[in-house]
Amino acid sequence: MTTAGQSAIGLGERVYRELREQVMSGRLPAHARLVEGRLCEALGVSRTPLREALVRLHSDGIVTRRDDGYYPMFPDLDSIRDLYELRVTLELRGIARHLEEPANSELRFDRPLLESVRRRWLELKADPPEPSPDIVLLDQQFHLDLSTAAGNPALTRALATVNSQIRLVRMYDYRTPERVDATVTEHLGIVEQILDGELAGALASLHAHVGDSLDVVEQRAVGAITAHALHGRR
Repeated sequence: MTTAGQSAIGLGERVYRELREQVMSGRLPAHARLVEGRLCEALGVSRTPLREALVRLHSDGIVTRRDDGYYPMFPDLDSIRDLYELRVTLELRGIARHLEEPANSELRFDRPLLESVRRRWLELKADPPEPSPDIVLLDQQFHLDLSTAAGNPALTRALATVNSQIRLVRMYDYRTPERVDATVTEHLGIVEQILDGELAGALASLHAHVGDSLDVVEQRAVGAITAHALHGRR
């Protein structure tokens, strides 16, 4: 790849991250249209990387697109609670079905996949990532892998759909090193319990883990909503 190509990729990523942070911090009011010319001037970029960033943010659920352009997406806590309830149901069902049919010899966890997941999170434990909204992607992959290992593809597809709908608000979950460390530790605990055959314990741990995540997300999303409201009055 050429140096110019590398620079273009770096620029696009920078614009994406800066816009994402501005939306999530409330610096861009929720009900104000994202004017391309104004954003290009503020970020010191042309329209091409800006438009690419807006497309990515739309895919992430961070901005919404209307007839006249893009707008920041406003967290809706009532909808998030409903979706989290569905998420809990889908995630717990993967383990619960194994507890309900322990004598079913054909109902097995995918151990090689789980062992691969454990290795990946042990590496993250040894070298924790910096707090970032991007960690939600690692977290979502963990839960999808867990669901996949449980052996019901329909549950996994449904979980992936719910994940895409709550991704925006879940990005508020990973803002401190302590929260990142807790997530890594809890993930390892869950996967190790399953591998050790402690399914009842794994089910309880997973339920607590997802519930803790909702509590943290709600607290930080309320802060974001407040920030959006304060900026919107200026």
